[in-house]
Amino acid sequence: MSYGQGGPQSQWDPWKPNSQQQPWNSASDDGTPDWAALAEASETRNKRRRVLFIGGGALATIAIGTAVAMAVVSANDDNPTAGPSNLPASASLPASGSAAPSFEPTSAPPPLDPKDFISSAKKDTAPLSPGTLFPGTRLTMGDVVYKKGATADTKNCASAAGGNLPKVLTANGCTRLMRVTYSTDGIAVTVGVAVFDDSARATKAKAQASGKKSLVNALSGKGVKNFCDAAICRTTTNAYGRYAYFTISGFTDGKNVTTKDTKVFRTGNDLAQFTVNQIHRRGQAQASAAANR
Repeated sequence: MSYGQGGPQSQWDPWKPNSQQQPWNSASDDGTPDWAALAEASETRNKRRRVLFIGGGALATIAIGTAVAMAVVSANDDNPTAGPSNLPASASLPASGSAAPSFEPTSAPPPLDPKDFISSAKKDTAPLSPGTLFPGTRLTMGDVVYKKGATADTKNCASAAGGNLPKVLTANGCTRLMRVTYSTDGIAVTVGVAVFDDSARATKAKAQASGKKSLVNALSGKGVKNFCDAAICRTTTNAYGRYAYFTISGFTDGKNVTTKDTKVFRTGNDLAQFTVNQIHRRGQAQASAAANR
């Protein structure tokens, strides 16, 4: 009894699941292999390998690209508070061979000397009066407070001086003599400021007036009694710029001053120092104004 073969038997394909290995059909009953079928099967397998290789390569590329993107994002997130770079704001950067900008060397002008402005009448033009040189009603020097008394101002310099000072002031061309008196604890001092056209005249007047025979007249009033009319008093003479300044200090009760009366000496020295300081400040103010023009 014979059975029919039915349809053609399927070939075993190692790339298909559930495929069973079977003998190859021969082209003839004599057992000769079907070479055409074998070649076709081999070509099919090669094509499948190429497809799988290309697909795998694409997946690998995508994975690598994703990893790189994640690495960039992570690097940017590591320092979220980093400040801006020092690069220029524009997109273009200067060439490495560009020359550095050059600047002309400059230097600040030397400061103006305050003494220059108080050494001649041509430059010393700021308002001048006993009130500008001796402002306020009180003066504190260290721990001593001096009360300001009367002031006086005259163009007749000789009329406010004694001894040989009137002659000295007149000979050197004194144009103005201002006086002010301060007092403290029974001691009074009068400061006299003589004004000349230049510092040479003031310096010469100082040299000629040095000594006991040259003195500025004591100025009383405004709570200060007459002093140094007949009693022995202490006097000083000095000059700064175009100004010569003098002091006379003593007791308001008419007592003579001796070398032991250190408070009287201090009073005269304090007021002489304050006077020269005020003259210098006058020069400073004018120098500053000239520098800002």
